[in-house]
Amino acid sequence: MKTFQDFDLPKSLQKALDELGFVHPTPIQEKSHSVILSGRDMMGIAQTGTGKTFAYLIPILKQWKFQDNEAPRVLILVPTRELVVQVVEEVEKLTQFMSVRTLGIYGGVNINTQRKSLAEGVDVLVGTPGRVMDLALDNVLRFDNLQKLVIDEFDEILNLGFRVQLTSILSMMKSKRQNILFSATMTEDVDEILDEYFDFPEEVSLAPSGTPLEQITQKLYTAPNFLTKLNIIKHLLATDETMERVLFFVNNKRIVEVAFDALEEDFPSQFGVIHSNKTQNYRLQSMASFQSGELRGLITTDVMARGLDISNITHVFNLQFPEIPEQYIHRIGRTGRADKEGVALSFIAPYEDERLLAVEELMNMEIPILDIPEGVEIAEKRLEFEKDKKRFKTVGKKINLEEKGPSFHEKKEKNKKVNLGGPGKTKPRKTAPRNRAVEAKRAAKRKKKK
Repeated sequence: MKTFQDFDLPKSLQKALDELGFVHPTPIQEKSHSVILSGRDMMGIAQTGTGKTFAYLIPILKQWKFQDNEAPRVLILVPTRELVVQVVEEVEKLTQFMSVRTLGIYGGVNINTQRKSLAEGVDVLVGTPGRVMDLALDNVLRFDNLQKLVIDEFDEILNLGFRVQLTSILSMMKSKRQNILFSATMTEDVDEILDEYFDFPEEVSLAPSGTPLEQITQKLYTAPNFLTKLNIIKHLLATDETMERVLFFVNNKRIVEVAFDALEEDFPSQFGVIHSNKTQNYRLQSMASFQSGELRGLITTDVMARGLDISNITHVFNLQFPEIPEQYIHRIGRTGRADKEGVALSFIAPYEDERLLAVEELMNMEIPILDIPEGVEIAEKRLEFEKDKKRFKTVGKKINLEEKGPSFHEKKEKNKKVNLGGPGKTKPRKTAPRNRAVEAKRAAKRKKKK
């Protein structure tokens, strides 16, 4: 097995790696190293949690030589403010024995402070596309001396709607530079920009798009509504001691607050939240509290699913299935990192059938379904955001009950008597309500494969 000593790094860089305790490069770090050193454009395809940041930083810093320039020589574009902060920290760790000026820029803070910092000179600039474009249009940020452009989480930058900013930045740059691009998935949008702006980057692929990390155990609970999902989660948190460091994912910031309020009742001060309505300081403080162990878990949207490196997460909970199938891979990739095992538990309501099937098709595997634990209350109430979700669409004229036979009325009356729980009512169901639509489509897929 290779070590970083085999990379023949400068003493200052090797000393930093030694102090950080890094001995063996990850596969993506090993495969990327010679390509980046060659100066060719590179497109790296690797899942989250595989060490992509060091994969591009180590070869860039290996070639580092002092130059008396004020404008940045390396620009690293990332999708979120949190990722800017994290990448800056990683650069500073690796350059602690080197003379490299590093700066992070992003929206939501005073732009004049960032103008002043840029004017003082910077070597490695890390930023979000929006703020980089703003400062470039102000002519405060210039790309005259740029030698390396790194675009990290390329697909997520496009997913978040930064295509215009990204293409504007690319059009401002001189053509003579090395482009180093990393993405977890290859999408049509990524392909389009590659074709238009880059010269045949060499692809370095670690795993096919959609391949789940092998050390993550995936399980699924079916539930009729969001409140039942929360009831299952409360039961699991109260009874499973292995759930020490957990991440909860939902699809929007409004539902983050709903989940937080529910968990705060039973587990006061154990969980925090991160979403775009929170201030930057609040978000960074929540992450720091989680990393230090002050918080048991965080509830968040997909803003945290990409690139952020929080260590030793034991469990990922998908309270809702993401609308984009690839996002599921990024979410569960928060656990099972650095060769440690992790667990991903997902919760699906009937109106999320199609999202589940899309994820399973992407991964080419079925997620095992678990029975709802005994004693968990099956809630009847649906929350407001669930009320406009319909599993089936009515096509054509309305059903006329009078035209249907007596068997139709008998079944309807029988269904009225089903009791889904509540105090003083029938015993809650012990097994998960099987989703017939999902089971039927799964069976059809298996038959088609044969």
